[in-house]
Amino acid sequence: MKKLKVGMISFAHGHAYSYFEALRRLAEVELVGIADPVESRVSALVAEHKLPYFNDYRQLLDQEVDAVVICSENVFHAEITIEAARRGKHVLCEKPLGIQNDEMLAMIKACRDNQVQLMTAFPCRYLAAVAQAKKAIERGEIGSIVAIKGTNRGTAPGGWFVDPKLSGGGALLDHTVHVMDLMNWFTGSEPTEVYAYAATLFKDNLDVDDTGMLHVKFANGVFGVIDTSWSRTPPFPTWGDVTMQIIGTSGVISIDGLAQINELYAQQNGKGQWNYWGDNMDFHLIQAFVKAILHGQPVPITGEDGMRSTSVALAGYRSMEQKQPVTL
Repeated sequence: MKKLKVGMISFAHGHAYSYFEALRRLAEVELVGIADPVESRVSALVAEHKLPYFNDYRQLLDQEVDAVVICSENVFHAEITIEAARRGKHVLCEKPLGIQNDEMLAMIKACRDNQVQLMTAFPCRYLAAVAQAKKAIERGEIGSIVAIKGTNRGTAPGGWFVDPKLSGGGALLDHTVHVMDLMNWFTGSEPTEVYAYAATLFKDNLDVDDTGMLHVKFANGVFGVIDTSWSRTPPFPTWGDVTMQIIGTSGVISIDGLAQINELYAQQNGKGQWNYWGDNMDFHLIQAFVKAILHGQPVPITGEDGMRSTSVALAGYRSMEQKQPVTL
């Protein structure tokens, strides 16, 4: 059986750990090594699994590797992706794809020019409720979509996420893109206008916004709204709550993306806990990427998909500065 040789670049984003476990579960994958400028983030994994470690991602790209998974700080996505493309490596890049439209276009162009694929990490497409909603919409069960209301709230993550020099933005950027991608996917239409509000309301001394509300119009007439705020306090059991209400001309679909849980309340834990028993969206994301590359098929979530969602969040910041809707 042919194996896909995969390297991981940076564990700055916490999703890297679940992507790593997903890659390990796939018999058709050979992990070539891990690159991370902060060795302490990966030293335990490197030692446990006896993997080569590289301080510089370019050293990993020098190896015999077919594809890389990039989970660096947002500001480095473009640089690493473009260099990987120039070396002929396929790329799965953590969201948001980039922090500027020009650099996302350059990422897409570099991959296209070097005949490698660029996939954006939007695992929420692989949530069971989301996948079933997509099929119901395609079957016409709620008629034509009129409007969509979504949330992706959570707790302020701290670390580099709240350093604009590394993240490129706060809650509006961090939590718009997941639900925005689903809205794009469900409507099959292009966003045309964005109006947004963002501020720092929940936590003092942050250099980024922790509150966001974004409104979007689509070319086909659909309206959407997303609450992207880091409004959950630290005792909240999980990192977010991806929900959607999809209103159609003949019905409504409600999605609670993280509902496959058992709720546990115990004094010794100090707070409620959600123990997941359902589908692993990160595993299905990684599996889809590996399958596409091995079989020479187009990746299911493209760089263009990643840019389409991120450009809405970036337009949201322009809207906030101008205090009016902006056209895409």
